[in-house]
Amino acid sequence: MNRLSAVVLLLACCASTAAAHHGVASPGMAGLEGPGAPLETTSTATLPAGSWLGYAKLDRADFTTDAALRDDEGDVSTFWMFGLGYGVTPWLSVYAFAPYQAKVAEDNSFNTAGFADPSVLAVAGFVWDGGLHRTPANESLDDMEDWHFSLWAGSSLPLGDADLADPDGAIDPGMSLGFGKPSLQSGLAVSKMFADRWTAVAEFSRIGFSEYEYDDGQKVRFGAEWRVGAALCARLWSSAASSTRLDLNLEGSLLRLGRDESDGVGDLGTGGDILYALPGLRLTRGRASFGLGLKVPTWTDLNEDTTQQGAEGKESSRLLMTFSTLF
Repeated sequence: MNRLSAVVLLLACCASTAAAHHGVASPGMAGLEGPGAPLETTSTATLPAGSWLGYAKLDRADFTTDAALRDDEGDVSTFWMFGLGYGVTPWLSVYAFAPYQAKVAEDNSFNTAGFADPSVLAVAGFVWDGGLHRTPANESLDDMEDWHFSLWAGSSLPLGDADLADPDGAIDPGMSLGFGKPSLQSGLAVSKMFADRWTAVAEFSRIGFSEYEYDDGQKVRFGAEWRVGAALCARLWSSAASSTRLDLNLEGSLLRLGRDESDGVGDLGTGGDILYALPGLRLTRGRASFGLGLKVPTWTDLNEDTTQQGAEGKESSRLLMTFSTLF
């Protein structure tokens, strides 16, 4: 079987009813002969030259509730991501993504759903083999044990409805379907295959946002998002005859959210640090891959914690499912 390697890097704009926020999801996959890939931590693999990758992801966030009475706090947010990637060269891949999101308030006073800002990005892959080199077209199993790196950069396109208003005409930026202006992201990932069945992956990334003036005159700048992630992927079982592989993924990520600003002044009840744990499984068969995981906040240090219900760090859990196929 020819080695199948693919990576997907996503920008998912995950707004909440508390005027925050956004998140990063970075799933990937690799073939039977190559290292495993995490569900969310960014893989270092690139697409084979001339190949296409189709991708879909579901991220459902169920939030805790702080008040006994049903009110307008965030209840459930569902995010779909649809993507298409292309291998320009063995070391350079480009992607385009279209997110769809649905956000539901506990009392159903103002729910929103629709396609949000799409995004585009480029990923460059490198290996360390007596020096830093661009990812080659073909790698042996020995080559796969070298250190691998990827650099990426991209931007969202402000095509979603940033000025979405409730029935009374009020605009809640946290419920909008766009940010009004491009948001820029960049990052670095590194991975190492060892002990035949094990692969370690780490990443560092940032998303920055610009101030946007809404139709009602308010000016909002969402806080920058910094993320450090790590994953350990283990091959549980594989069958070369059926081109099937099952991986166990154990992932963790530290997310630092900057404080949002309104008219240049920091907003209370926004920003802080969150540590997530994400155990999951990935099944790869032939050129297709399916991933399933449950993401939970294990530690938080949120600014004005009690007022951030419905924001990142206040989830009871997040269900993640991914599907991708190379063609």
